This record gives sequence, C-alpha cells and structure tokens, in this order.
Amino acid sequence: MSAVADERAALAATFRETAPDAPTLCSGWATRDLLAHLVVRESRPDAAPGIVVPFLSGYTDRVQNSYARGDYAALVDRFAGGPPWWSPFRLVEGLANTAEFFVHHEDVRRAIDGWEPRTLPPALRDALLTTLKRVAKPTLRSVPARVTLVDPQAGELVTTGAGPTVTVTGDVGELVVFCFGRDAARLDIDGAADVVDAVRGASRGI
Repeated sequence: MSAVADERAALAATFRETAPDAPTLCSGWATRDLLAHLVVRESRPDAAPGIVVPFLSGYTDRVQNSYARGDYAALVDRFAGGPPWWSPFRLVEGLANTAEFFVHHEDVRRAIDGWEPRTLPPALRDALLTTLKRVAKPTLRSVPARVTLVDPQAGELVTTGAGPTVTVTGDVGELVVFCFGRDAARLDIDGAADVVDAVRGASRGI
C-alpha cells in the first residue's frame, strides 16, 4: 500500500482502540468529532466547504455533529474504507491526506498522558518530508521570525519568514505537528529567548 493508505489504516486502528468520547488535541472535539470531520471532508461535498469557509461553517457543523452522534464503529469502518468512488479525494489522496491523517492521528495519540513519538515507516517519513517543504511557508506565515526547519537525518529542510533567526530541530513528524499548530511536539528551538517564546506563541497552520 501507499504511505497515505497505510496511515489511514493505522489511524482507523487507533480510532478503534480509543473511546469515542476521549479527548483530542483539537479544542472542543472528542475522538468521535474528529472522526466525523474526516468522513465529512471526504464524502460530503455539500458540507466540506464550511471546513475552510467561515460563512458556511454552521451547516458543516450540523452535518458533522449528525455523523458524530451516529454509530462509532460504523463510522470508523466508513473512514477505513476510503472516500466514495466519485470523491475527488481519490485522485489526490497522497497530496490531500498524508499530512491530514498524520496530524489528526497524533491529535488522538498525544491527547493521552504518556504519549511518545512513533517510529515512522520509511515511506511515511519520505512523504512527510515532501509535504513539509510544501507547507512550511503557508503554515508559518504568522511566525515573527526567520525559521529554519532541520531534521537530524535529512538535514536542513526549509527556511521561511523574516526577522530574527530561529532554528527548529526535530524528526520530520515532530516538525509537521509543529507547523500545523500543535504544541505537543518533541523539538529543540534555538534562538534568542524572547524570539523563541514569540515563535512558540504564534499562530501556526493553514
């Protein structure tokens, strides 16, 4: 299977092992809400635009909540089965879903005390390296510094932004989690103390 297909299967397994009302790193969402978000995103083109367009978010929330209130096991099975045959996500699965699945997988895992980073399969690691180079600039656009992202294995990956310099070092998975706005990441951030604090406190994500 592809990296994104493997990550879908791994996330589905984690959903099955996690209580539907368990917390996640997504504020206000339990596991069932995050799962419903993923299903709506792929299979409800009438409701998915509200994920990114605030004016349409009310309808999206109502649809998502209706899915979240349904049978949890059946919803996991629906997610595990992938998008419907007619969904555009089938054509852009790797591009659209690799980071989405990885970050939301960590949203479930890292909401539990005692979490540890996963050892990533080589194919997923390579896919995340490619993704990170593509999304670093838009996700870090509000960070008040010139940020260099470094993976100890791959070396310097990307530099973006303007201002005082900061170097963020960590495994690619940790860098992806950081770029998408999560603070639960194992990283070393080097720079002036006030700049590091500003970077940590800045809004990150798409």
